[in-house]
Amino acid sequence: MDMTFSDIGPADPRMDSDVAPLVRVLRPGLEAAAFREFVTEAHGQGLVITAAHGPDGGCLGVATHRVLATSRGRVLFVDDLVTAPTARGRGVGGRLMAELERRGGAAGCARVELDSGVTNHGAHRFYHAGGLSITALHFSRTLPSVAPASGGSRPD
Repeated sequence: MDMTFSDIGPADPRMDSDVAPLVRVLRPGLEAAAFREFVTEAHGQGLVITAAHGPDGGCLGVATHRVLATSRGRVLFVDDLVTAPTARGRGVGGRLMAELERRGGAAGCARVELDSGVTNHGAHRFYHAGGLSITALHFSRTLPSVAPASGGSRPD
């Protein structure tokens, strides 16, 4: 499938038309206002949002990622990777991953890393088929003084 990749910044109108709807497929609890806040803050922290567009200009997939310096070496960390439901099974995710690997190599990264929800078995199959290995477990605890990512309000 022919596609082009482009990075989309917070002020780009494609953020609302192309990126937001796909990220919200992956994270349905993420309200529009919370998405905008996330994009603005995370972009300032180095988040890059890469969209894959087909020949007709339609957005086929989105990856959010950033280069991180870690004690394990420099990594390209993928925050989100989502393919449009109508484009699944057509190689979009694989092409996005290949693009991220290319970018990671160009940035001097040793690895591409990502987290995947423990119940997202379809994603696990995709990552395993793409040659990714499970190398760590990610642990977390929600802090009581922090609002949920779904755009809820902060407790007083």
